[in-house]
Amino acid sequence: MQLIIRNASVLNEKGELESKHIMVADGVIVKITDAAGETAADQPAAEAQVIDAAGKLVTPGFIDMHVHLREPGFEHKETIESGSRSAAKGGFTTIACMPNTRPVTDSPEVVSFVLDKAKEAGLVHVLPYAAITKNELGRELTDFAALKAAGAIGFTDDGVGVQNAQMMKDAMTLAASMDMPVIAHCEDNSLVEGAPVAEGEFAKRHGLKGIPNESEAIHVGRDILLAEATGVHYHVCHVSTEQSIRLIRQAKEIGINVTAEVCPHHLILAEEDIPGLDANWKMNPPLRSRRDVEACIQALEDGTIDIVVTDHAPHSEDEKAKGMQLAPFGIVGFETAFPLLYTKFVAEGRWSLEMLVQRMTADPARVFGLETGRLAPGAPADLTIVDLDLEKDVNPEDFASKGRNTPFGGWKLKGWPVTTIVSGKVVWSE
Repeated sequence: MQLIIRNASVLNEKGELESKHIMVADGVIVKITDAAGETAADQPAAEAQVIDAAGKLVTPGFIDMHVHLREPGFEHKETIESGSRSAAKGGFTTIACMPNTRPVTDSPEVVSFVLDKAKEAGLVHVLPYAAITKNELGRELTDFAALKAAGAIGFTDDGVGVQNAQMMKDAMTLAASMDMPVIAHCEDNSLVEGAPVAEGEFAKRHGLKGIPNESEAIHVGRDILLAEATGVHYHVCHVSTEQSIRLIRQAKEIGINVTAEVCPHHLILAEEDIPGLDANWKMNPPLRSRRDVEACIQALEDGTIDIVVTDHAPHSEDEKAKGMQLAPFGIVGFETAFPLLYTKFVAEGRWSLEMLVQRMTADPARVFGLETGRLAPGAPADLTIVDLDLEKDVNPEDFASKGRNTPFGGWKLKGWPVTTIVSGKVVWSE
């Protein structure tokens, strides 16, 4: 089937917007032409599906390399289908899901289950990570070769940090031998047990134990040294502290193969913004100081942090109602990610539109060696159409996700995705 997107506003190599027609056939972009120079030969066939994108931005489909789909085991929070639909609504065409399910994604059978469920949903590309250690207990490595053969794209114990340095070094050595990345949740458990928020004024005011910055940075520093020793591609999850950024920047400067990600909430919110003991503001890593927020912003701008991810982490309303101390960590993120960053940074003039799009498309594709993230003839027809002028309030009740747990409810944002296309097929449209 042929799909034609007419009058699309597309970013050129100079970061300028140009009006283009995009022709898609058999799931691939076959031609991109100037809208102004249209000829009779460019007219769509009678049977083609035509989308008029006049006045709207068309980009490569957004890529989110850190998400939680909860299935198997926690289907009351999210399923692969509901999470994929939420991702599509947020403009994401490729997502990579974490293994902290039940059972843990630590066997080829669970990897296959995730891939089968994603195919059955037929919405977005779902790339499963596999666990570094069995049951994410940090005691015994999983069968990396079998997990890779089943379709895992990397190894991580996300949700818990690998506490034993020898275990992490062994994992990196094995992953490097297979040309696979290790993706690390960086957290020293001895510094965080029982703490629901960051160490800071909010914790003091409410009599809560605080999570110190060094709990993250200690693992980042350790793992950088291990990555240097083993040669593995080491990717740091959800960076949130100035200290971690300093270590990553130094590692990159001396040529260690380290990449990193950051979430929208760590670019926008600080611990001083938390209004009270509402667990919709509880996440891991926690919201840090305003100084840490600025360090994260600057690191994304200068390339020390490579990509934006959501760490989409849905929970039920009952679970979040348990309060700041007892509720689980995590917020949803698919459906607000682009409008949050567009409104906060592009519309206010700090970032170019080109930079934001690149950090959500081309850069994650580069970091993880994906074929997507390009808007060019021959590229997969994974595309996102965004109405940069559309302004509306964040209403959690309208989310496609099962999760409603967001601190951004009621925020007025601009730049909402309106159509998402995966392999040439419209999978979501407003």
